[in-house]
Amino acid sequence: MARALAEAGVDAVYSYAGRTDRPVAPPLPVRVGGFGGVAGLVDLLFTQYFTHIIDATHPFAAQMSRNAVEASKIAGVPLMALEREPWTARPGDRWTHVADTAAAVAALSDRPRRVFLAIGRQTLDAFATAPSNFYLLRLVDAPSEPLPLPRAEAVIARGPFTVEGDRALLTNHRIEVIVAKNSGGAGAEAKLVAARDLGLPVILIDRPRLPHRRVARTVSEVMAWLRL
Repeated sequence: MARALAEAGVDAVYSYAGRTDRPVAPPLPVRVGGFGGVAGLVDLLFTQYFTHIIDATHPFAAQMSRNAVEASKIAGVPLMALEREPWTARPGDRWTHVADTAAAVAALSDRPRRVFLAIGRQTLDAFATAPSNFYLLRLVDAPSEPLPLPRAEAVIARGPFTVEGDRALLTNHRIEVIVAKNSGGAGAEAKLVAARDLGLPVILIDRPRLPHRRVARTVSEVMAWLRL
């Protein structure tokens, strides 16, 4: 999205939440950090004279998306969400859909298991209530503090990932079940294909419910909305 805007010569600003230590630099001016809630975002829209909002945040960054919808209404600035299609099961998949992180913890069996916890680092604490499991984590940045899980190992890597690489990761760590968020997109789908190949079950956390908003699935749809 940033590349398309830059190539079209659009006056745009790219906003990062600031949770990744070494984000990939986009070809646009960058701001880092939160806005200060809805009021802060509304103030930014007014003071910087923005005419459009593109919400291209992670599908599970629900509070940011809710704030963007509310700020859009208050400021009268139109909003378009750029959101990847969610993953859908294919023949051979062994998926269990759950509503949230707490339900994912509950879906793990009582016996100790080796779990590939592919959910990032923001919601790890919930799994501390199931400490008998071994958890394999894949994080973009090395953790700066001890992990909140007593039996865990972190692999530091940045996608996109390959099916061959994820199949080897799951096999080498003797993983028995995967817990993942239904983020969609191609960059992180390899683990689901590898799970299908290996016959492993997947506990898939469904996306949070969000207010009604315009949603585009491709960059070209957003550019058309901008009339570019």
